[in-house]
Amino acid sequence: MNDLVERMRGRVIPAVPVPFGPGRGIDGPAMRLYSRWMAQQRVGAVAVWAHTGRGLLLSPAERDVVLEVWRESLGDIPMICGVGAQQPGDRPKDPAERTKRAIDLCVAMAESAKTGGAAGVLVYPPTSLRGIPERDGRVLDLHKAVAEVGLPVIVFYLYEAAGGVSYSLDTVAELLDIDGVIGIKLATLDSVMTFQDVAAIASHRKDTLLISGEDRFLGYSLMLGADSALIGMAAACTDKCVDLLDAWFEKDLDTFVRLAAQVDRFSRVTFTDPLDGYVQRMLWALEADGVLTEDAYDPHAPPMADSEQHAVRDAVRTLRSE
Repeated sequence: MNDLVERMRGRVIPAVPVPFGPGRGIDGPAMRLYSRWMAQQRVGAVAVWAHTGRGLLLSPAERDVVLEVWRESLGDIPMICGVGAQQPGDRPKDPAERTKRAIDLCVAMAESAKTGGAAGVLVYPPTSLRGIPERDGRVLDLHKAVAEVGLPVIVFYLYEAAGGVSYSLDTVAELLDIDGVIGIKLATLDSVMTFQDVAAIASHRKDTLLISGEDRFLGYSLMLGADSALIGMAAACTDKCVDLLDAWFEKDLDTFVRLAAQVDRFSRVTFTDPLDGYVQRMLWALEADGVLTEDAYDPHAPPMADSEQHAVRDAVRTLRSE
């Protein structure tokens, strides 16, 4: 477990999208091409089945395909798998039944990840548990059950306004004390205060990774103590994010400030309303960078104007010219 922590410390972990092709099926050749390209980047690990990879919206068979392709391409680069409890249809009204269902779904996904060669798991916020009695205790039980699968666990703090679960600070501390938990990913979007508060708890645990998920303030999150970055923005133009972290941890502050400004400008184009369109924007950015063809698309993307694709292409050209 400590080996994975050290592999990730100070490094970028791209959360990668799944390119789909005509007929709404996974474009296997495109994904293979992309995964081999990513294996050449200086990343600490790669996250599949995360939100960027639509992990909770893929079928089990599709998740297996994704895992197999990335495992073959990455070699000894660790894979982190997102695991969660997508609950289509009506959710059980009984809190105990709803909790059991969420735990069973998370554990099953974690077991599939372990079988498929994952090095660790990132636990989606269990949104199905919002608003039920004794929620925090149920959240702890879910994470403990996932940890028992035997893979290192990363807690994912995504606050409710961004579509996650707002854990109390006491709950955050308890989650980080679970045996098998190696870190916490913070994605607060527009709540710097939340990042600061949760980061203060993680910073007192020297063996616990504080992982930035802050695409819109990546540079500042490093200044607040983030040890690494697991972000969707690094799915494309990966080298810029890698160089940014290198500059910070090597204390090359002039380079850090310059790169932080560049990456921020890129994030303002790619991580904007409609926010869930960022997955398609990453595919457009990969196309603009020559990694994928323009046929690659995200079937779950919200409607977006053609002007957005042009804006992403311009942002990539600007980033490459700086």
